[in-house]
Amino acid sequence: MSETERTVLRLSGAETHHFLQNLVTNDLDRLEGGVVYAALLTPQGKYKADFFLVAEGDDILLDVATPLAADLMKALTLYKLRAKVTIEETDIIVARGTGAPPEGAFADPRDPRMGWRAYDGRPSEPDVDWDALRVAACIPESGVELTPESYILEMGFERLNGVDFRKGCYVGQEVTARMKHKTELKKGLAVVEVEGEAPPGTEITADGKPAGILYTQAGGAGLAFLRFQRAAGQMDADGARVKVQG
Repeated sequence: MSETERTVLRLSGAETHHFLQNLVTNDLDRLEGGVVYAALLTPQGKYKADFFLVAEGDDILLDVATPLAADLMKALTLYKLRAKVTIEETDIIVARGTGAPPEGAFADPRDPRMGWRAYDGRPSEPDVDWDALRVAACIPESGVELTPESYILEMGFERLNGVDFRKGCYVGQEVTARMKHKTELKKGLAVVEVEGEAPPGTEITADGKPAGILYTQAGGAGLAFLRFQRAAGQMDADGARVKVQG
């Protein structure tokens, strides 16, 4: 799934801000500063969708990977009930580029290496290897590293400015807060050095024991979901040699 395949939903109505504030992992008050990265979770705290939010007048635009858009729209509609909120799909094209954001564009809130995003019809910067930038910045992508079994803290959402622990309740908040304050993460996403090649989804082993899964690879590096206690030293992924980047 490519990050360039995006759908933009428009949420409008008097209760839009309050509606989203009670659902998503981040604080919508941050919209005053630009784009907000957030996720919708299940009540059990697992990943459902991640997206970018940006204010456009009194409306809020929601920028999501196209394969997730239909299910996300259904979920939002179910949560909406009688709230004064309208949700509609738009034909807005998401533009992206590297470096500092030009006028009218917004810095990607996850990491400066991910450049900028714009929603005003301008073209994207051509020939950018976004996978290589994602790998370098240890950023998961929906449908690849991010799956319905994912917990967002294991996927680095705190580091990527995708979750706020002071905003109050949202769907899945109790599980997420408990993982933050009462447990030490034993698994998580990491950047690894990769010598050789292996298909995304290949199991990583250490001394013959399961140690994780290898996902996106670019330029001799990759993203891997690892069991930290088993991820020391050299590992194997179907013939490819894998080591945590140090």
